[in-house]
Amino acid sequence: MKQVKQGRVPSKIEFFSSIAAIIFAIFWIIGAVEIGAPFVFPLFGIVFIIIGIAYARYSYKNAFGEKRFSEYDIVDESEEDEIIKREMNDTGALNYCPYCGNPVKESFSFCPKCGKKIK
Repeated sequence: MKQVKQGRVPSKIEFFSSIAAIIFAIFWIIGAVEIGAPFVFPLFGIVFIIIGIAYARYSYKNAFGEKRFSEYDIVDESEEDEIIKREMNDTGALNYCPYCGNPVKESFSFCPKCGKKIK
């Protein structure tokens, strides 16, 4: 399997941009509280900070980490068979509904999500 990974420079830019967004959100909260804005506006700033922290962690790992996240996984034709085999259990029955892809147990006759007959 080949993996396409984002470069380190774009990840660094995203990391520092998310830090700037977190700082902006802090000023947003302070400004909203000072002018007496409704509770929704400071709450928006808090949500913005949480999202910024999560994205900063992701970008930091891609920018400075040894093992980076891949954006795309490219699977060769020979590897596709292995993936299909992993999705089958020991008896050869699929662990997923063939109609909607919902995981099902081997003993199920109907899919609990879409209701279609499996066997």
